[in-house]
Amino acid sequence: MPTALKPLMAKVSSWLAIAFCMVMVAQAASAQESLKDIKQRGVLRVGAAQAEPWFYKDPSTSQWSGVGVSLGRAMADSMGVKLDLVEVNWGTAIAALQANKIDMMPMLDATAERRQAADFPSVPVLYFAQAVLVRDGLDVATWEDLNNPKVTIAVTRGTTPEAAVKRMAPKATVLTFPSNAETVAAFQSGRVDACSMFHPPLIMLQQKIGQGRIVVPKPVEYGTTSIALRKGADKQLLDLMDAEIKKNYESNQTQLWYEQFLKTRGIDPSKVPSVRKEG
Repeated sequence: MPTALKPLMAKVSSWLAIAFCMVMVAQAASAQESLKDIKQRGVLRVGAAQAEPWFYKDPSTSQWSGVGVSLGRAMADSMGVKLDLVEVNWGTAIAALQANKIDMMPMLDATAERRQAADFPSVPVLYFAQAVLVRDGLDVATWEDLNNPKVTIAVTRGTTPEAAVKRMAPKATVLTFPSNAETVAAFQSGRVDACSMFHPPLIMLQQKIGQGRIVVPKPVEYGTTSIALRKGADKQLLDLMDAEIKKNYESNQTQLWYEQFLKTRGIDPSKVPSVRKEG
């Protein structure tokens, strides 16, 4: 590099460094002011991904319903803003948060991996139990009833339910499949005696195939779900989320949202497990 250009390049590098720092500070400030930004905008952008009973988009009307929609609406009301549902999918929800396309993604489990890329309230939205769809004639009340090499159980590969089945019924014959739909298809075809996953999606799938009986084996294995927020969410927003989640759970409103959706799908809520740990 010519000697005469070195001072100029040094100044350019300095300007670029300052500009970069200003951008980073602005982004950090924006993240810290997320609740203020939402209120100023007058809209809460909530991610919605097709997955009953959390989200369901009616193909005839394009209207959304489900527990996640009801929760998003309650959050918007608590902030005094309008609700804007933004369609995403589960695989891109965190990216949509990071790109500032949505403000929150309900019904996303707060795994250790996700916590590296998003923030979550401290209070769980709801609880779900690990359930088993069993064939007629198979008497199951506990995990020990399934703990037999002659009992074949289908699970979805790489999931928490797979790990739980192998831990709770280590002697059972466990077959793994790439997706929930394929897991249930194995049961429907008679390839396995039972299939296991968390109870809300299992209920919806069992209703579609019209076979078997859903059991929550004892001791009950619980999971929780949450709301993902952009990394660096300010304390005001997290506190508001915690308060709203706690209020809806303790008043039984979250359970009522769940029951209301089940009824729209022709499912009797009294015949399926609740989404309360106490229920």
